[in-house]
Amino acid sequence: MKTVKVADVVIGEGLPKIIVPLVEKTEAGILAEAQKLAQLDCDIIEWRIDFFDEVTDGKKVAELSKKLSECLNKPLLVTFRTKKEGGELELPDAQYFSIYEEVVASGKADLIDVELFMPAEAAAQLIAKAHEKDVKIVMCNHDFHATPAQAEIVNRLRMMQDKGADICKIAVMPQTAADVLTLLSATEEMKREYSDRPLITMSMGALGMVSRVSGQTFGSDATFGAAGQASAPGQVPVGELRTILDVLKHG
Repeated sequence: MKTVKVADVVIGEGLPKIIVPLVEKTEAGILAEAQKLAQLDCDIIEWRIDFFDEVTDGKKVAELSKKLSECLNKPLLVTFRTKKEGGELELPDAQYFSIYEEVVASGKADLIDVELFMPAEAAAQLIAKAHEKDVKIVMCNHDFHATPAQAEIVNRLRMMQDKGADICKIAVMPQTAADVLTLLSATEEMKREYSDRPLITMSMGALGMVSRVSGQTFGSDATFGAAGQASAPGQVPVGELRTILDVLKHG
């Protein structure tokens, strides 16, 4: 299996990596929070730019990504989560891509997040530009209402792989304990049968919390932990997350 190396972090080997979201709204708030996150025992910081109050100015986003990267001693994942997938802001697709292209061209990101169901041609162009700059792609899909069938979860992860994602990510909402098992079974099947690169999978909310700590067992290579405000339901505080992952590894 191909691993993904960003700075000193290798995703796809060893314990699942811990990603912590940064969801402040202002430049001052973002940089102040970055100083705190730099001290945390986590592996990657995800800057959720859909929370940033000046996100529609691509040049400002790119400039701030450079400042942010300097503050952190960790790799930076830049994410614009669209409204339809649970994000803060609705943007025209063209603007979504232009902001990312500005970050890739003149900002600083180790990884960027691209949603699976964005227009295929524009996504392919962005992925090509990112790869030219050695920026890795986390391709993702979120279902905040339900858990698709196991075959559909596997199908979406395989689509991401086919589209050139470096890391394939899916997050679904369980209605029952059986839904959590569906997500875990899909992860295990994908890892065993089809995947040649890292996966990130999770079942959201309190019901799905077990999926956020069981990646070592079922095949998810990273998990999201909360430092302060969680960016999705069911995120475990970072300090506890590291402890649980260590316990599950060593018994």
